[in-house]
Amino acid sequence: MIDFVHYLMDNLGPFGIALLMFLENVFPPIPSEVIMPLAGFQAATGQMSIVTVIIAGTIGSLVGILPWFYLGYFFGEKRIIWLAERFGRWMTMTPEDVEAADRWFRRYGYWAVSFGRLVPTVRTLISVPAGLARMPFWAFFAVSAVGTLVWTAGLAFAGYLLGQHYDVVEGYVGTFANVVVVCVVLLYIYRVVTFKPTERRRPVDLQSNEAPHRHD
Repeated sequence: MIDFVHYLMDNLGPFGIALLMFLENVFPPIPSEVIMPLAGFQAATGQMSIVTVIIAGTIGSLVGILPWFYLGYFFGEKRIIWLAERFGRWMTMTPEDVEAADRWFRRYGYWAVSFGRLVPTVRTLISVPAGLARMPFWAFFAVSAVGTLVWTAGLAFAGYLLGQHYDVVEGYVGTFANVVVVCVVLLYIYRVVTFKPTERRRPVDLQSNEAPHRHD
């Protein structure tokens, strides 16, 4: 998997970084905690500038969150809850998680989107309640860009600083990246295995205008 990351970066340059960050948001096969430090590491070796790395990573990440925003915007809360009821184990998300995220967003608004982009377990799905709340697109994009830029720049600079000591850390970078990927995969498997769906009073009726009820 790490070889695949290196292959895209070596052959596609900044576009490869943007593509990886896009995929990381849509369906996270490789976490940004691996992608951006490796890209920053390559920048330190002179393959591209650190500014190019940060811009490419930020653009790819921003494009990647748009499907989640429009999922919330066009599907609405009831349909997303319906998906969570049926596929929640594989999404590792319950209907109550959807409702709680929506309440959290409505309470904190724009701050939730901007700071949510800095939290690994929240940074992608925070786009869903923003869409549910019909947040104006350009406002959503602007506050997302701030948090995304901080996140990608921080990870890229971490790899860039390591790259300044290339002769010392070269042999450890690939191993460390593989360990991060394995940990992410194991965490997902753990969440799937230990997932406990909650019982609801009744299934969501997609044709009804009545809000779904939780089992209290």
